[in-house]
Amino acid sequence: MPQDNPQVFEMTLTVGKDDLDAMNHVNNVRYLQWVQDVAEAHWRKVAAPEWLDQYAWVVINHFIEYKKPALLGDKVVIRTHVNDNSGPKSQRLVRIFHGDTEKLLCQASTWWCFLDGKTHRPLRVAEEIIEAFS
Repeated sequence: MPQDNPQVFEMTLTVGKDDLDAMNHVNNVRYLQWVQDVAEAHWRKVAAPEWLDQYAWVVINHFIEYKKPALLGDKVVIRTHVNDNSGPKSQRLVRIFHGDTEKLLCQASTWWCFLDGKTHRPLRVAEEIIEAFS
């Protein structure tokens, strides 16, 4: 995924002790947390201020594939973009790379459901939101 693609959002972090499991590499659950964290950060960066109160997102499903371990002190780069929209559903892809080698550590596909922020009822993803993320 090209880093200069405007629809791609990126965050970088360093693996800390709390990210590790008993085998001293990043816990699988932490990768999943990062998948959710990058999605939320991307939404907050791109969304118009009024959208933040007006709308919400909930996960429908995650498919996550672990490729290589990350270790204490490793820099990781997390990249995400919206891949597809269908009615109230939106698919987001996330790839997590080792920051120094660019080796793929983990990749995920998540389907999110777009909701009215007050009623929590599903809504068709608005065209202005689709355009903002493409």
